[in-house]
Amino acid sequence: MFMIAASMEETIRDKWQAIQRELDERGRRLWAASEAKALGHGGVACVSRATGLAENTIRSGLRELGKPRPAEGSPRRVRRPGAGRPPVVEYDPKLIKALERLVEPTTRGSPTSPLRWTCKSTRKLAATLTEQGHTVGYKTIGVLLKDLGYSLQGMRKTKEGSSHPDRDAQFKYIARRVKEFQKRNQPVVSVDTKKKENLGDFANKGREYQPKGKPEKARTHDFIDKELGKVIPYGVYDQTENNGWVSVGVDHDTAQFAVETIRRWWSGMGSKVYPDASQLLITADCGGSNGYRTRLWKYELQRLADEAGLAIKVCHFPPGTSKWNKIEHRMWSRVTENWRGRPLLSREVVVNLIANTTTTTGLHIEAALDEGDYPLKIKVTDDEMAELKILKARFHGDWNYTIKSRT
Repeated sequence: MFMIAASMEETIRDKWQAIQRELDERGRRLWAASEAKALGHGGVACVSRATGLAENTIRSGLRELGKPRPAEGSPRRVRRPGAGRPPVVEYDPKLIKALERLVEPTTRGSPTSPLRWTCKSTRKLAATLTEQGHTVGYKTIGVLLKDLGYSLQGMRKTKEGSSHPDRDAQFKYIARRVKEFQKRNQPVVSVDTKKKENLGDFANKGREYQPKGKPEKARTHDFIDKELGKVIPYGVYDQTENNGWVSVGVDHDTAQFAVETIRRWWSGMGSKVYPDASQLLITADCGGSNGYRTRLWKYELQRLADEAGLAIKVCHFPPGTSKWNKIEHRMWSRVTENWRGRPLLSREVVVNLIANTTTTTGLHIEAALDEGDYPLKIKVTDDEMAELKILKARFHGDWNYTIKSRT
């Protein structure tokens, strides 16, 4: 089968962006039809992808191209701008929220990219939304998901580490707990460590505007600078308020450091937003400094629960699914975008770049340097573990548990 080259699609997209504002509705339709006709087989689909016009619209233009031209001076019917059926989101403003609720529990993507994808098909999403009272077609779902930053994938398998048999059930369990806490105005946060960053004039992926011919210079090799060292950003993302706190550590990524970051978020931000909170829900990966098998993580959370007077519920994502954590898509990807193409010359530069990360949806991040010492290999004894007030959930108590205050 003849396939339209990707470069041809890019060319059509560039031409479309340059000319579309100069054409009326009929002119756009006929222009798209003429481009599709010139491409031959597969042209309609290619032009549709490049312009965003519906394939039916382009086919209608092809039919018009085959008809005789009207006589000179005869009236030509052109729909006025803004006429026609309004976008579905105008008469159904709750559709976007309903769509996001369906896809978010099954959203995947790279932690260093804002691009996301969902394994649910557009037809299934459209059918479910229609059952909920939102009449919408599967093609419209595809357009809406693209606007939300999703890349649609079919029933495609991907390697994400070992697949636990209770993986999907755990995702649903987490989604229910999040909705339950938010409904009662109790804080829900997502926590994780960003990858360690070397300080100095090292190359950083991405591009930014610079005077022509004067790119930012960086070292050829990425050997760590012993004087500047490295930094370890650990973040807390409030899923309800769309804000976050980042502690930039300089020692080790340990459970003490992780819980200290949560403590700083609570004292500096969380307690002010949720003054009447009695509970805190934390969603975290299953490994690392906040792993479900890490004794020190639970021991330090018990100390925080005692200090804050909170019942802290923790839900861990199953093994091999760390990319599904909300903080990856909602916060870390934006931080990476903000410092792309810039060398991280000092600790202060890192803190400032993180704190100045914003989005059009209102993301707000506060950041501070944490110069504390967090030694490795701290052991928590069996006797100390026995003193913790941990209540395991009925479903996967190893992944889902509550640490209650002892005060």
